[in-house]
Amino acid sequence: MPGLIGRKIGMTQIFDDDGKAVGVTVLEVGPCPVVQIKTAARDGYDAVQLGFGRVKESNVRRPAKKPAKGHAARAGLDHVPRVLAEFDFENEDLEPGQQLTVDMFEVGSRVDVSGTTKGRGFQGVVKRHGFAGGRGSHGGSSVLRKPGSIGAGTDPSRVIKGMKMAGRMGGTKHMAMSRRVIRVDAEKNLLIVRGSIPGARNNIVMVRPGR
Repeated sequence: MPGLIGRKIGMTQIFDDDGKAVGVTVLEVGPCPVVQIKTAARDGYDAVQLGFGRVKESNVRRPAKKPAKGHAARAGLDHVPRVLAEFDFENEDLEPGQQLTVDMFEVGSRVDVSGTTKGRGFQGVVKRHGFAGGRGSHGGSSVLRKPGSIGAGTDPSRVIKGMKMAGRMGGTKHMAMSRRVIRVDAEKNLLIVRGSIPGARNNIVMVRPGR
């Protein structure tokens, strides 16, 4: 199985067989139609392109959406997917228009979930990198959240690349590895995994089989 596209609904907790509360994340995964199958002979690599969601019919009529409408029509779809994503996969059994659903996952299996983390804006080194900051006594009130020295003196007379400094935080792609599947609800297309998943609510995520 290549993987599926979904969205993060939010976090909650459930109780296991021993009565312990377990923090879980609820994902709406699929159904994902197969939009295009790429092969090494024609495209230079093997992959499968999946879709998720649908674009409003009023927006499909816009001229900018005509190429996307034709692309979906070639796969036999009656709607334009809102999200398209490719997964490395080589399987001759898949066909354009075929629907992949969440029941492909099993309870107890592991999955890798990737998403875009929450954007935190421009942050200092204390919040961004966990610096301790300067001392708070003996007149140190002006250095509480400062980074301290960032250079190496006359030699090499420059700031070394990769130095941890203030800057934009978050808004980057991150993958949560080896999350255990707690429950699968095929009727509602829900996948419940243990632990947290990067991103805010309604964030688009990619779910792949765990490694």
